[in-house]
This record gives sequence, structure tokens and C-alpha cells, in this order.
Amino acid sequence: MDVNEKELKAFLNDYKGLFWYTPEEKKEDLRQDQIVETILNYGDEKAVKRLLDIIGLEQVAAIFKKHISCTDRRKLNYHPLVAHYFKLYFSRHVPQYTIT
Repeated sequence: MDVNEKELKAFLNDYKGLFWYTPEEKKEDLRQDQIVETILNYGDEKAVKRLLDIIGLEQVAAIFKKHISCTDRRKLNYHPLVAHYFKLYFSRHVPQYTIT
């Protein structure tokens, strides 16, 4: 699925406070995996829903699985409760990305 760049830019602008660590001029250059990690960790349910609508449920699940499966260091970037919740969520809604 192609990500609608205009929608993604508007999304990043609406939630720019969550990306406080990124200089303003570089916010549009954020990678999808950075966006997914930040929104899943710190976004509210509206932000998560909007992210899933823009990037797509399967793409977000694939990015999340890659993050969780990588290394112990990478795994620690997700709050334990967030990681647990989204493991269950993606296992139910995107079974091909089930994470054990």
C-alpha cells in the first residue's frame, strides 16, 4: 500500500509534539518505523487509528513485529504494556504477523 504523503505530513504536523526530539525541519524526513514506534508508545487511540488508516494495518504490524523481533535493545524501545497490548492486537487482527 502506498502511503499518502500529504496525509502523513498532516498527521505528523498534528502530532508534532510527540516528536519533540526531532528538529522541526527534519520532521517530514522521519522514517515510517520511527513514526510507528512513537505513535504506538505515546499516541492516544485517535492517533493510533489515524496511523493505521494512513500507513495500513498490515504495514504497521510488520514494522512492529520487526522492532519486537530484532534485539533486546530494540525491544526496550516499547513500553512493556504497549508491547504486550500490540502483540495481542496484531495477533488477532493480522494473524500472519503473530508474535510469540
